[in-house]
Amino acid sequence: MSRRSLHTPAPSPSRLRARIDRARAAAAAADTDALLIAPGSDLRYLIGQAGGSFERLSALVVPAGGAPPALVLPALELAGFSDVPFDDLGVDVVTWVDGQDPYRMVADLAGRGGSVKRVAVSDTTIALHVLTLRGTLDAEQVLAGPIMRELRMRKDGDEIAALRTAAAAIDRVHARVPSLLRAGRTEAAVGADIAAAIVEEGHTEAEFIIVGSGPNGASPHHDVSDRVIEAGDVVVVDIGGPIPEGYNSDCTRTYSIGQPSQPDVLDTYAVLERAQRAAVRAVRPGVPASAIDAAAREPITEAGFGERFIHRTGHGIGLDVHEEPYMMAGNDLPLEPGMAFSVEPGIYHEGRWGARIEDIVVVTEDGVEPLNTQPHGLTVVE
Repeated sequence: MSRRSLHTPAPSPSRLRARIDRARAAAAAADTDALLIAPGSDLRYLIGQAGGSFERLSALVVPAGGAPPALVLPALELAGFSDVPFDDLGVDVVTWVDGQDPYRMVADLAGRGGSVKRVAVSDTTIALHVLTLRGTLDAEQVLAGPIMRELRMRKDGDEIAALRTAAAAIDRVHARVPSLLRAGRTEAAVGADIAAAIVEEGHTEAEFIIVGSGPNGASPHHDVSDRVIEAGDVVVVDIGGPIPEGYNSDCTRTYSIGQPSQPDVLDTYAVLERAQRAAVRAVRPGVPASAIDAAAREPITEAGFGERFIHRTGHGIGLDVHEEPYMMAGNDLPLEPGMAFSVEPGIYHEGRWGARIEDIVVVTEDGVEPLNTQPHGLTVVE
Protein backbone atom coordinates (compact mmCIF):
# COMPACT_ATOMS: atom_id res chain seq x y z
CA MET A 1 0.00 0.00 0.00
CA SER A 2 1.58 3.27 -1.04
CA ARG A 3 1.22 6.55 0.84
CA ARG A 4 -0.60 8.31 -2.00
CA SER A 5 -3.92 7.95 -0.15
CA LEU A 6 -2.81 10.19 2.74
CA HIS A 7 -3.95 13.83 2.93
CA THR A 8 -6.74 13.52 0.41
CA PRO A 9 -10.37 14.63 0.79
CA ALA A 10 -12.29 12.62 3.37
CA PRO A 11 -15.96 12.45 4.31
CA SER A 12 -17.16 14.61 7.18
CA PRO A 13 -16.48 13.41 10.73
CA SER A 14 -20.19 12.77 11.26
CA ARG A 15 -20.34 10.47 8.22
CA LEU A 16 -17.21 8.62 9.30
CA ARG A 17 -18.50 8.19 12.83
CA ALA A 18 -21.77 6.82 11.45
CA ARG A 19 -19.77 4.31 9.42
CA ILE A 20 -17.84 3.20 12.50
CA ASP A 21 -21.09 2.80 14.42
CA ARG A 22 -22.54 0.69 11.61
CA ALA A 23 -19.37 -1.42 11.53
CA ARG A 24 -19.68 -2.02 15.27
CA ALA A 25 -23.33 -3.04 14.90
CA ALA A 26 -22.55 -5.27 11.92
CA ALA A 27 -19.81 -7.03 13.88
CA ALA A 28 -22.20 -7.68 16.74
CA ALA A 29 -24.86 -8.99 14.35
CA ALA A 30 -22.28 -11.37 12.91
CA ASP A 31 -21.52 -12.74 16.40
CA THR A 32 -18.04 -11.24 16.20
CA ASP A 33 -16.43 -9.60 19.22
CA ALA A 34 -14.19 -7.17 17.33
CA LEU A 35 -13.10 -6.02 13.89
CA LEU A 36 -9.36 -5.74 13.27
CA ILE A 37 -9.01 -3.41 10.29
CA ALA A 38 -5.65 -3.26 8.55
CA PRO A 39 -4.42 -0.35 6.41
CA GLY A 40 -6.21 -0.21 3.08
CA SER A 41 -9.57 0.70 1.66
CA ASP A 42 -11.56 -0.60 4.66
CA LEU A 43 -9.57 1.67 6.96
CA ARG A 44 -10.06 4.60 4.62
CA TYR A 45 -13.79 3.91 4.53
CA LEU A 46 -13.99 4.07 8.32
CA ILE A 47 -11.59 6.89 9.26
CA GLY A 48 -10.81 8.68 5.98
CA GLN A 49 -7.17 7.57 5.69
CA ALA A 50 -5.81 4.32 4.30
CA GLY A 51 -2.40 4.35 5.94
CA GLY A 52 0.24 1.92 4.77
CA SER A 53 0.90 -1.78 5.22
CA PHE A 54 4.44 -2.47 6.35
CA GLU A 55 6.32 -4.86 8.62
CA ARG A 56 5.20 -2.79 11.61
CA LEU A 57 1.65 -3.52 12.72
CA SER A 58 -1.10 -0.93 12.30
CA ALA A 59 -4.71 -1.89 13.04
CA LEU A 60 -8.01 -0.25 13.88
CA VAL A 61 -9.64 -2.27 16.65
CA VAL A 62 -13.43 -1.91 16.62
CA PRO A 63 -15.00 -3.78 19.55
CA ALA A 64 -18.56 -4.91 18.99
CA GLY A 65 -19.37 -3.96 22.56
CA GLY A 66 -19.35 -0.58 24.25
CA ALA A 67 -15.59 0.06 24.38
CA PRO A 68 -14.35 2.77 22.01
CA PRO A 69 -12.47 1.86 18.83
CA ALA A 70 -8.70 2.35 18.91
CA LEU A 71 -6.08 2.75 16.22
CA VAL A 72 -2.87 0.93 17.10
CA LEU A 73 -0.10 2.65 15.21
CA PRO A 74 3.70 2.80 15.11
CA ALA A 75 4.69 6.17 16.58
CA LEU A 76 6.68 6.97 13.46
CA GLU A 77 3.49 6.71 11.37
CA LEU A 78 1.39 9.05 13.53
CA ALA A 79 2.16 12.17 11.48
CA GLY A 80 0.57 10.54 8.46
CA PHE A 81 -2.77 10.55 10.28
CA SER A 82 -2.66 14.20 11.33
CA ASP A 83 -5.76 15.00 9.27
CA VAL A 84 -7.93 12.38 10.98
CA PRO A 85 -10.30 13.96 13.57
CA PHE A 86 -9.92 11.15 16.08
CA ASP A 87 -11.73 12.98 18.88
CA ASP A 88 -14.76 13.64 16.66
CA LEU A 89 -14.75 10.00 15.57
CA GLY A 90 -14.55 8.70 19.12
CA VAL A 91 -11.40 6.74 18.25
CA ASP A 92 -8.51 6.34 20.67
CA VAL A 93 -4.96 6.36 19.31
CA VAL A 94 -2.43 3.96 20.81
CA THR A 95 1.11 4.30 19.52
CA TRP A 96 4.03 1.97 19.99
CA VAL A 97 7.77 2.01 19.36
CA ASP A 98 10.17 -0.69 18.32
CA GLY A 99 10.71 -3.11 21.19
CA GLN A 100 7.09 -3.02 22.37
CA ASP A 101 4.55 -5.71 21.47
CA PRO A 102 1.76 -4.22 19.31
CA TYR A 103 0.07 -7.60 18.98
CA ARG A 104 -0.51 -7.71 22.73
CA MET A 105 -1.88 -4.14 22.50
CA VAL A 106 -4.36 -5.22 19.83
CA ALA A 107 -5.37 -8.28 21.83
CA ASP A 108 -5.93 -6.22 24.98
CA LEU A 109 -7.94 -3.58 23.11
CA ALA A 110 -10.09 -6.21 21.41
CA GLY A 111 -10.97 -7.54 24.85
CA ARG A 112 -12.00 -4.23 26.37
CA GLY A 113 -15.62 -5.08 25.61
CA GLY A 114 -15.44 -8.40 27.46
CA SER A 115 -14.27 -11.91 26.53
CA VAL A 116 -13.08 -12.41 22.97
CA LYS A 117 -14.06 -15.59 21.18
CA ARG A 118 -14.06 -14.42 17.57
CA VAL A 119 -12.41 -11.52 15.71
CA ALA A 120 -12.85 -10.51 12.08
CA VAL A 121 -9.61 -9.57 10.35
CA SER A 122 -9.35 -7.47 7.18
CA ASP A 123 -9.11 -9.65 4.10
CA THR A 124 -5.89 -7.94 2.98
CA THR A 125 -4.00 -8.19 6.28
CA ILE A 126 -0.55 -9.57 5.52
CA ALA A 127 0.30 -13.05 6.77
CA LEU A 128 3.06 -11.73 9.06
CA HIS A 129 0.47 -9.93 11.18
CA VAL A 130 -2.28 -12.55 10.92
CA LEU A 131 -0.07 -15.39 12.09
CA THR A 132 1.67 -13.42 14.81
CA LEU A 133 -1.65 -12.18 16.14
CA ARG A 134 -2.97 -15.74 16.10
CA GLY A 135 -0.26 -16.67 18.56
CA THR A 136 -1.16 -13.75 20.84
CA LEU A 137 -4.94 -13.57 20.79
CA ASP A 138 -6.71 -16.78 21.77
CA ALA A 139 -9.75 -16.30 19.55
CA GLU A 140 -11.13 -17.61 16.28
CA GLN A 141 -10.09 -15.45 13.34
CA VAL A 142 -12.51 -14.94 10.46
CA LEU A 143 -12.48 -12.63 7.46
CA ALA A 144 -13.90 -9.16 7.90
CA GLY A 145 -14.85 -8.99 4.21
CA PRO A 146 -18.40 -10.36 4.63
CA ILE A 147 -19.06 -7.72 7.30
CA MET A 148 -17.41 -4.80 5.53
CA ARG A 149 -18.98 -5.55 2.17
CA GLU A 150 -22.42 -5.04 3.69
CA LEU A 151 -21.35 -1.52 4.62
CA ARG A 152 -19.55 -0.65 1.39
CA MET A 153 -21.64 -2.29 -1.37
CA ARG A 154 -24.42 0.30 -1.33
CA LYS A 155 -22.95 3.70 -2.12
CA ASP A 156 -24.49 6.83 -0.65
CA GLY A 157 -25.13 10.02 -2.60
CA ASP A 158 -21.66 11.47 -2.02
CA GLU A 159 -19.98 8.23 -3.10
CA ILE A 160 -22.06 8.06 -6.27
CA ALA A 161 -21.18 11.67 -7.02
CA ALA A 162 -17.50 10.80 -6.68
CA LEU A 163 -17.94 7.81 -9.02
CA ARG A 164 -19.64 10.12 -11.55
CA THR A 165 -16.67 12.48 -11.35
CA ALA A 166 -14.25 9.59 -11.85
CA ALA A 167 -16.24 8.26 -14.82
CA ALA A 168 -16.35 11.66 -16.48
CA ALA A 169 -12.59 12.02 -16.03
CA ILE A 170 -11.81 8.67 -17.65
CA ASP A 171 -14.28 9.44 -20.45
CA ARG A 172 -12.21 12.53 -21.23
CA VAL A 173 -9.13 10.34 -21.43
CA HIS A 174 -10.80 7.93 -23.85
CA ALA A 175 -11.78 10.93 -25.98
CA ARG A 176 -8.05 11.65 -26.28
CA VAL A 177 -6.99 8.08 -27.04
CA PRO A 178 -7.50 8.29 -30.86
CA SER A 179 -4.92 11.08 -30.99
CA LEU A 180 -2.40 8.81 -29.25
CA LEU A 181 -2.98 5.56 -31.17
CA ARG A 182 -1.24 5.16 -34.48
CA ALA A 183 0.68 2.56 -36.42
CA GLY A 184 4.37 2.50 -35.63
CA ARG A 185 4.05 3.33 -31.93
CA THR A 186 4.57 0.74 -29.24
CA GLU A 187 1.89 -0.18 -26.72
CA ALA A 188 4.23 1.08 -23.99
CA ALA A 189 4.61 4.50 -25.62
CA VAL A 190 0.85 4.85 -26.00
CA GLY A 191 0.40 3.68 -22.41
CA ALA A 192 2.80 6.33 -21.12
CA ASP A 193 0.83 9.05 -22.88
CA ILE A 194 -2.43 7.67 -21.51
CA ALA A 195 -0.97 7.63 -17.99
CA ALA A 196 -0.15 11.31 -18.29
CA ALA A 197 -3.63 12.06 -19.63
CA ILE A 198 -5.26 10.17 -16.74
CA VAL A 199 -3.56 12.48 -14.25
CA GLU A 200 -4.18 15.58 -16.37
CA GLU A 201 -7.90 14.80 -16.45
CA GLY A 202 -8.27 14.70 -12.69
CA HIS A 203 -7.02 11.38 -11.31
CA THR A 204 -4.31 11.15 -8.68
CA GLU A 205 -2.59 8.42 -10.67
CA ALA A 206 -3.08 5.78 -13.33
CA GLU A 207 -3.95 2.67 -11.35
CA PHE A 208 -3.84 0.42 -14.42
CA ILE A 209 -3.39 0.72 -18.17
CA ILE A 210 -4.08 -2.01 -20.70
CA VAL A 211 -3.16 -1.35 -24.31
CA GLY A 212 -3.68 -4.70 -26.03
CA SER A 213 -2.98 -4.52 -29.75
CA GLY A 214 -3.56 -7.31 -32.26
CA PRO A 215 -3.08 -10.70 -30.58
CA ASN A 216 -2.39 -9.03 -27.22
CA GLY A 217 -6.00 -7.85 -27.17
CA ALA A 218 -7.04 -11.48 -26.70
CA SER A 219 -5.48 -11.44 -23.21
CA PRO A 220 -7.99 -9.69 -20.91
CA HIS A 221 -5.36 -8.74 -18.32
CA HIS A 222 -2.62 -7.74 -20.73
CA ASP A 223 -0.67 -4.69 -19.61
CA VAL A 224 1.49 -2.94 -22.19
CA SER A 225 4.43 -4.28 -24.13
CA ASP A 226 7.05 -3.28 -26.67
CA ARG A 227 4.88 -4.60 -29.49
CA VAL A 228 4.65 -2.10 -32.33
CA ILE A 229 1.06 -1.31 -33.23
CA GLU A 230 0.31 -2.08 -36.87
CA ALA A 231 -2.21 -0.81 -39.40
CA GLY A 232 -5.35 -2.93 -39.21
CA ASP A 233 -4.82 -3.86 -35.55
CA VAL A 234 -7.73 -3.98 -33.14
CA VAL A 235 -6.61 -2.39 -29.85
CA VAL A 236 -8.28 -2.88 -26.45
CA VAL A 237 -7.72 0.08 -24.11
CA ASP A 238 -8.79 -0.56 -20.49
CA ILE A 239 -7.84 2.25 -18.11
CA GLY A 240 -8.69 3.70 -14.73
CA GLY A 241 -7.54 5.13 -11.45
CA PRO A 242 -8.58 7.02 -8.33
CA ILE A 243 -9.65 10.63 -8.06
CA PRO A 244 -8.59 12.60 -4.95
CA GLU A 245 -11.63 11.40 -2.99
CA GLY A 246 -10.32 7.86 -3.46
CA TYR A 247 -13.08 6.54 -5.73
CA ASN A 248 -12.02 4.83 -8.93
CA SER A 249 -12.77 4.90 -12.62
CA ASP A 250 -12.60 1.87 -14.90
CA CYS A 251 -13.59 1.97 -18.55
CA THR A 252 -12.73 -0.05 -21.65
CA ARG A 253 -13.14 0.88 -25.28
CA THR A 254 -11.88 -0.90 -28.38
CA TYR A 255 -10.19 0.81 -31.32
CA SER A 256 -9.04 -0.13 -34.80
CA ILE A 257 -6.02 1.34 -36.53
CA GLY A 258 -7.67 2.03 -39.86
CA GLN A 259 -10.06 -0.61 -41.09
CA PRO A 260 -9.49 -3.90 -39.25
CA SER A 261 -7.35 -6.42 -41.09
CA GLN A 262 -9.19 -9.42 -39.63
CA PRO A 263 -12.31 -10.21 -41.69
CA ASP A 264 -14.51 -11.21 -38.73
CA VAL A 265 -14.02 -8.10 -36.60
CA LEU A 266 -17.05 -6.04 -37.57
CA ASP A 267 -19.62 -8.82 -37.29
CA THR A 268 -18.15 -10.09 -34.03
CA TYR A 269 -17.98 -6.62 -32.55
CA ALA A 270 -21.65 -6.08 -33.34
CA VAL A 271 -22.42 -9.14 -31.18
CA LEU A 272 -20.36 -7.67 -28.34
CA GLU A 273 -22.25 -4.37 -28.53
CA ARG A 274 -25.57 -6.20 -28.28
CA ALA A 275 -24.31 -8.18 -25.29
CA GLN A 276 -23.12 -5.15 -23.38
CA ARG A 277 -26.31 -3.26 -24.11
CA ALA A 278 -28.47 -6.20 -23.00
CA ALA A 279 -26.58 -6.54 -19.73
CA VAL A 280 -26.93 -2.84 -18.88
CA ARG A 281 -30.66 -2.96 -19.67
CA ALA A 282 -31.07 -5.93 -17.33
CA VAL A 283 -29.86 -3.92 -14.32
CA ARG A 284 -32.59 -2.97 -11.85
CA PRO A 285 -33.34 -3.50 -8.16
CA GLY A 286 -34.20 -7.05 -7.15
CA VAL A 287 -32.50 -8.71 -10.12
CA PRO A 288 -29.80 -11.19 -9.04
CA ALA A 289 -26.23 -10.37 -9.99
CA SER A 290 -26.06 -13.63 -11.92
CA ALA A 291 -28.82 -12.38 -14.24
CA ILE A 292 -26.59 -9.54 -15.44
CA ASP A 293 -23.92 -12.05 -16.35
CA ALA A 294 -26.49 -14.24 -18.11
CA ALA A 295 -27.86 -11.28 -20.08
CA ALA A 296 -24.39 -10.48 -21.40
CA ARG A 297 -23.51 -14.09 -22.09
CA GLU A 298 -26.66 -15.07 -24.01
CA PRO A 299 -26.05 -13.10 -27.26
CA ILE A 300 -22.39 -14.07 -27.25
CA THR A 301 -23.19 -17.77 -26.80
CA GLU A 302 -25.93 -17.69 -29.43
CA ALA A 303 -23.42 -16.26 -31.91
CA GLY A 304 -21.04 -19.13 -31.23
CA PHE A 305 -18.51 -17.23 -29.13
CA GLY A 306 -19.45 -18.49 -25.69
CA GLU A 307 -16.09 -20.12 -25.07
CA ARG A 308 -14.38 -16.87 -26.00
CA PHE A 309 -16.01 -14.89 -23.19
CA ILE A 310 -13.69 -16.04 -20.43
CA HIS A 311 -14.38 -13.84 -17.41
CA ARG A 312 -17.25 -12.55 -15.29
CA THR A 313 -19.37 -9.74 -16.66
CA GLY A 314 -18.57 -7.23 -13.93
CA HIS A 315 -17.18 -6.25 -10.57
CA GLY A 316 -18.14 -3.70 -7.97
CA ILE A 317 -16.15 -0.49 -7.77
CA GLY A 318 -15.56 2.22 -5.19
CA LEU A 319 -12.51 2.78 -3.01
CA ASP A 320 -11.18 -0.38 -4.65
CA VAL A 321 -11.23 -0.98 -8.38
CA HIS A 322 -12.51 -4.52 -7.74
CA GLU A 323 -14.91 -5.04 -4.84
CA GLU A 324 -18.34 -6.49 -4.16
CA PRO A 325 -20.74 -7.14 -5.80
CA TYR A 326 -19.59 -9.37 -8.67
CA MET A 327 -21.71 -9.98 -11.76
CA MET A 328 -21.12 -13.66 -12.37
CA ALA A 329 -22.84 -17.01 -12.57
CA GLY A 330 -23.81 -18.40 -9.19
CA ASN A 331 -24.06 -15.04 -7.44
CA ASP A 332 -27.72 -14.71 -6.54
CA LEU A 333 -27.27 -11.51 -4.53
CA PRO A 334 -30.22 -9.23 -5.38
CA LEU A 335 -29.17 -5.86 -6.75
CA GLU A 336 -30.08 -2.86 -4.63
CA PRO A 337 -30.09 0.90 -5.21
CA GLY A 338 -26.63 2.36 -4.70
CA MET A 339 -24.71 -0.68 -5.91
CA ALA A 340 -22.08 0.33 -8.46
CA PHE A 341 -20.29 -2.08 -10.77
CA SER A 342 -18.80 -2.61 -14.21
CA VAL A 343 -20.56 -4.22 -17.15
CA GLU A 344 -17.76 -5.49 -19.40
CA PRO A 345 -18.35 -8.47 -21.67
CA GLY A 346 -15.51 -9.42 -23.98
CA ILE A 347 -14.78 -11.73 -26.90
CA TYR A 348 -11.23 -13.01 -27.29
CA HIS A 349 -9.76 -14.86 -30.27
CA GLU A 350 -6.51 -16.24 -28.92
CA GLY A 351 -3.51 -15.40 -31.10
CA ARG A 352 -5.53 -13.04 -33.30
CA TRP A 353 -7.47 -10.23 -31.63
CA GLY A 354 -9.92 -9.40 -28.86
CA ALA A 355 -12.47 -6.77 -27.86
CA ARG A 356 -14.19 -5.56 -24.69
CA ILE A 357 -16.70 -2.83 -23.84
CA GLU A 358 -16.91 -1.63 -20.25
CA ASP A 359 -19.05 0.92 -18.45
CA ILE A 360 -19.56 1.60 -14.76
CA VAL A 361 -23.25 1.62 -13.81
CA VAL A 362 -25.19 2.40 -10.64
CA VAL A 363 -28.43 0.72 -9.62
CA THR A 364 -31.15 3.34 -9.11
CA GLU A 365 -34.52 3.08 -7.38
CA ASP A 366 -36.17 1.92 -10.58
CA GLY A 367 -33.42 0.95 -13.00
CA VAL A 368 -29.84 1.84 -13.90
CA GLU A 369 -27.63 4.87 -14.44
CA PRO A 370 -24.62 4.29 -16.73
CA LEU A 371 -21.81 6.58 -15.63
CA ASN A 372 -19.66 6.35 -18.77
CA THR A 373 -20.90 8.10 -21.89
CA GLN A 374 -18.19 7.60 -24.54
CA PRO A 375 -19.54 5.85 -27.69
CA HIS A 376 -19.46 2.06 -27.54
CA GLY A 377 -18.82 1.35 -31.19
CA LEU A 378 -15.51 0.24 -32.63
CA THR A 379 -13.58 3.49 -33.03
CA VAL A 380 -11.63 3.52 -36.29
CA VAL A 381 -8.50 5.65 -35.94
CA GLU A 382 -7.48 6.98 -39.34
